[in-house]
Amino acid sequence: MRVLVSPDCFTGTLSAVEAANSIRAGWLQIHPEDEVVLAPLSDGGPGFVGGLHEVLGGELISLIVSDPLRRKTPAQYLLRDKQAWIESAQACGLHLISKEDRDPRVTTTFGVGEIIADAINRGATKITIGLGGSGTNDAGAGMLAALGATSERSLNAGGSALKELANLDLTPVLAKVAGIELIAASDVDNPLLGLRGASAVFGPQKGADDFAVMELEGALEHFSKLCGRRFDGKDPAVALGAGAAGGLGFGLLLIGATRVAGIETVLEIVNLDQEINQADIVITGEGRLDDQSLHGKVIAGVARHASQLGKPCVVLAGEVRLGKRECANAGIDSAYSMTEFAGLERSLANPIQVLTEVSARVAQSWGRR
Repeated sequence: MRVLVSPDCFTGTLSAVEAANSIRAGWLQIHPEDEVVLAPLSDGGPGFVGGLHEVLGGELISLIVSDPLRRKTPAQYLLRDKQAWIESAQACGLHLISKEDRDPRVTTTFGVGEIIADAINRGATKITIGLGGSGTNDAGAGMLAALGATSERSLNAGGSALKELANLDLTPVLAKVAGIELIAASDVDNPLLGLRGASAVFGPQKGADDFAVMELEGALEHFSKLCGRRFDGKDPAVALGAGAAGGLGFGLLLIGATRVAGIETVLEIVNLDQEINQADIVITGEGRLDDQSLHGKVIAGVARHASQLGKPCVVLAGEVRLGKRECANAGIDSAYSMTEFAGLERSLANPIQVLTEVSARVAQSWGRR
């Protein structure tokens, strides 16, 4: 039997590679004769660059950039020929901020701009920026500053400070990215503002209370009006994916980027359909299977492709918050929860072992006897 294992990371506990290896180990405990193929994935968030490097090769470029709190942090991006792939979370990721320091009113995407600038300086003419896992909510203002944007006040002071701006000059940025194809690979399709916007939906996950969410919403609304429409007359604030990564999607769309679904881009690059066609069963997973999983995430993409190709798809997750009907509608044949199997405390303390055990149980149910 051929088993394809294509999970996302289990945020905060396991990388996609670690999760894939754990699932493989559990399956082989029950069916050691089976062929288990690993294809760990990312929808544009953490693991985006590492996963693509495994498939595409190329050169991993290392550099030091600013983290969300303007401290220095190491980062890498992938460069092959004149194409570059950037994982924005390496510079503005939530994982770079301790829980007690999380405040999306003051965090910045400046480091993302530093990576983009480095890729341009090295000759990249097509740059894909994976969006996801951010700890920022500055509408990409910090990134724009790193690429040369100016104002009478700092653009690198976080989202709340944007309400104080009276002018903005994007001329140096537009000159720098002239002739560069920018692609925003987004794991979400939220707009910048409103009830589905960056502040309202993702702000609380980054440490914002109700007051901070309202403050950020007002600041981003002011900033978007200040920025105005793009050179082609389109309003980037209402575009799909503008709210991704705390509005970093907006900043990229503002300077001409094209938005694509992160997971579809990755699936195309790794040619996952071919692997699914050769498999008897597909196993995917992430930290929490919930409604957000069905909107541009790895699980949604893998399940959809497996369903289209007539292959069963099983999900292993830290938590499962979807019912059987919701799973079936998404192309998921069955979902297994680590916390239901082993409890929350043990699942967090020893995620590799628990995921291996859950995988072994899946193998008992889904493997050929």
